[in-house]
Amino acid sequence: MIRDLYNVRTLPGTGEDDGVPPLTDEEERRYRALLFTELGNEIADTGQARYPAYTPQDRRRLVDVAHRLTTHWGQEVRVEAEDLTRVRLYLAVRRVGRS
Repeated sequence: MIRDLYNVRTLPGTGEDDGVPPLTDEEERRYRALLFTELGNEIADTGQARYPAYTPQDRRRLVDVAHRLTTHWGQEVRVEAEDLTRVRLYLAVRRVGRS
């Protein structure tokens, strides 16, 4: 079902060029904890997770989550940009030495 929105206007100072206001310290902490849990569960289940990252701040946040997961699990979680708006986190494969 499609709904049409009538008489919708943007508020002054909230245009597309203004960007998004930064998160407060508490919001940032809670968001990173959520990413740690949700992405960690997905990586544990499938070995990888993909998540949108539209801004440099989003990408830095995901890199930090990958470092926290690496420390928590003791196994390296790598970060790879798939395109301009999506990042992939995945478990690094450890190779057994060859003789």
